[in-house]
Amino acid sequence: MSLHKITDKLVRELSSMEFAPPVVRVYNPLVYARKPLTLYEKNFGRGQKEILLIGMNPGPWGMAQTGVPFGEISSVKEWMGIEADVDTPEIMHPKRPITGFACTKSEVSGRRLWGWARERFGTPKAFFSRFFVVNYCPLVFMEESGKNRTPDKLPKAEKELLFKACDRALIATVNHFKPDYLIGIGVFAATRAKRAVGGMKIKTGRITHPSPANPKANRGWAPIIEKELKEMGITLP
Repeated sequence: MSLHKITDKLVRELSSMEFAPPVVRVYNPLVYARKPLTLYEKNFGRGQKEILLIGMNPGPWGMAQTGVPFGEISSVKEWMGIEADVDTPEIMHPKRPITGFACTKSEVSGRRLWGWARERFGTPKAFFSRFFVVNYCPLVFMEESGKNRTPDKLPKAEKELLFKACDRALIATVNHFKPDYLIGIGVFAATRAKRAVGGMKIKTGRITHPSPANPKANRGWAPIIEKELKEMGITLP
């Protein structure tokens, strides 16, 4: 199944889901930021990949704005060469506006991830010849205050329905890329990935999340994850 069809199927499955308070707004960048996402998939999602990296869900200043996983604005525009029109969700949270590539805020996690890719591999072509990056859940959940609510904090019934759809999309993505490794960025993503592909012939693992909320990442994220990748048997240039 193509990435386009996998995305379409996931969008359909998510469209009927409802989420109760404290969640008051839900953004789906697969819908309103589909144009740059399509460029990301078209430009870098071709062929078999050695390593599939999987994050949790979009950050408010990254994928929520650009449609690209961990999509920090300058990294997507300047390094990947991607820029396209972004629509807006039907109802926006006043504290979490979507301005697309006009957004002036920078997502630290994305800046660290793509900054490492650029420093280590040089060109997007070199990085994406081996790697591809996706998010397990494409939805952004917001509370009344504007605070993010991560998928793992949702009520059990909501999580079960959401995770089933996300599991199906992840399995389809793994079948599309046929990677040797499926690596979660952070504990949540690694746990969900391992459960989703249980029984499949693929190596799973975890690297430290680059979020500034993670004290370990603030002590030098790139050397940490390079050591973690090496311990999994992955060689870097």
